[in-house]
Amino acid sequence: MLKQLVDYHTHTTRCGHATGTMEAYVEAAIAAGLSEIGFSDHIPMYWLPEAKRDPGIAMRMSELEEYVADVIRLRERYREIPIRLGLEADFIPGREAELSRLLEPYPWDYVIGSVHFIGEWDFDNPAKTNRYAEWDISELYAKFFTLETMAAKSGLFDIMAHIDLIKKFGHKPSHDLGRVYADVAAQIAGAGVAIELSTAGRRKPVGEVYPNPLLLKECCDRGVPLIISSDAHSPQEVAWGFAEARALALATGYTQVCRFEGRKRIMQPL
Repeated sequence: MLKQLVDYHTHTTRCGHATGTMEAYVEAAIAAGLSEIGFSDHIPMYWLPEAKRDPGIAMRMSELEEYVADVIRLRERYREIPIRLGLEADFIPGREAELSRLLEPYPWDYVIGSVHFIGEWDFDNPAKTNRYAEWDISELYAKFFTLETMAAKSGLFDIMAHIDLIKKFGHKPSHDLGRVYADVAAQIAGAGVAIELSTAGRRKPVGEVYPNPLLLKECCDRGVPLIISSDAHSPQEVAWGFAEARALALATGYTQVCRFEGRKRIMQPL
């Protein structure tokens, strides 16, 4: 059932909050019957001075070359499954040129864009959930989705990760989000990027996939390409919940998923 699926959103111990060897991730993908696996560890915190970069959040700048080399070496060891080179890159408004320069030297198969920061607040950090109390949740959602759509339109990314990550800890506006979802989906469709249906949200306090099924439907209706991802931070999470995610994608109306090679999108049946 999973032979048409790939898992491109996986991490390594370099990010400081994942476990397991890279080989174990590949072997988990083979055992799950996936057609491909990709690594997409967290980009170094390029927008901060070296002294302020947290090694518990992302790899160090000095580790980037080694990370790329390790993925390429794994391709030689595991000929039975394609291993793609990716990166999860934070979108920081005003730092687009800096990110572009950092990405340029490497042979990425895909780059995943994500929004983890609102100003200096890494809002998905469990240690900083107290700051939600500082916000009107409706205004917070509006701020987050503004950043998300800016990222999608930046031209820097092939896939947008967990496009409603702001709900991670269960904070939701009291009003209906239908119009918001429709607008977000329309802007992402116009940007021409893919989104991920991420099973990771089911492992978080919110207890549901990213994105919300209603937002997923809005994206489907506008032709936004889809990829199913686990956001694995351990080998045991590779392809986690994929059968259910595939069923949801089909029920939503998706008939294809995408994969990437050399930053070219390739569509295949779901």
